Amino acid sequence: MTVVTLLATAPFDFDASLAFVGGFAPTRGEQDAGDGRLRTALRAAGSTVLATVAPADGGVQASLRADGPVGPAAASAAAERIAFWLSLDDDLEPFYEIARQDAAFGPVVERLHGYHQVKFASPWENVAWAILAQRTPMPVAQRAKQALIEHVGNRLDADGRTWWAFPDAEQVAALDLAVVRDVVGNERKGAFLHESALRWTTLDERLLRTAPYDTVRDLLLGLPGIGPWSASFVMIRGLGRMESVSADREMLRAATRVYGHPVDEAELSELATPYGTWAGYWAHYLRASS
Repeated sequence: MTVVTLLATAPFDFDASLAFVGGFAPTRGEQDAGDGRLRTALRAAGSTVLATVAPADGGVQASLRADGPVGPAAASAAAERIAFWLSLDDDLEPFYEIARQDAAFGPVVERLHGYHQVKFASPWENVAWAILAQRTPMPVAQRAKQALIEHVGNRLDADGRTWWAFPDAEQVAALDLAVVRDVVGNERKGAFLHESALRWTTLDERLLRTAPYDTVRDLLLGLPGIGPWSASFVMIRGLGRMESVSADREMLRAATRVYGHPVDEAELSELATPYGTWAGYWAHYLRASS
């Protein structure tokens, strides 16, 4: 077992992260948020690693296990993945400073204070989920996702259960197109998923995290099956790009609930404007506050 300690920018509330994971439908059943710890299988430097993440002074401590030794490359990649997944480096104080001027939003910040956004474990997983979940009942999308996971077979048996890691884009791209279509049970989505995996292998995730917003959004829109809503979804939940807000129905419902009156797209834009580059965090907190 390899243990790594990861610092978090204060304020940071690990319990808030656990609470969010426990209610996040796209990964329901894939992770365990009990005992005050978070367990999940993930891919790191081509290896499948089981990470057990627990609170530690100033951040978290992650215990890493695999079927064999966890080498330095896998340990480093897993540590980076966990830190980015849990948004440990996000400095929320500028966001909270703006929120102090927003009376209706204040109770949301008080309730979620110290919550750093929990993203998808990788932006590629977010892309795949966006494709599988389009115009599809949640249970159907979940079954398709699990079928793909199990077909690729990134598994570890530990702590009395089987843990599955979502496949790398390279693993999906290496599958035959007909196989992907059959596994997910939908020809059109299977084709989107396979072609998106092929294209994703040519992209640099670190560059996507930092390149100009519009450039990255255009790259995402170039992926088969990814439209404007899905691109915004991946920008925030997969890449941590918080500069913009998507005015979908759930977002409008969340704003209506918090601000106490019906909020339309125009007013949503007005409410988000003071938050500037933190608009995505404001939107995520609104959604997470229900």
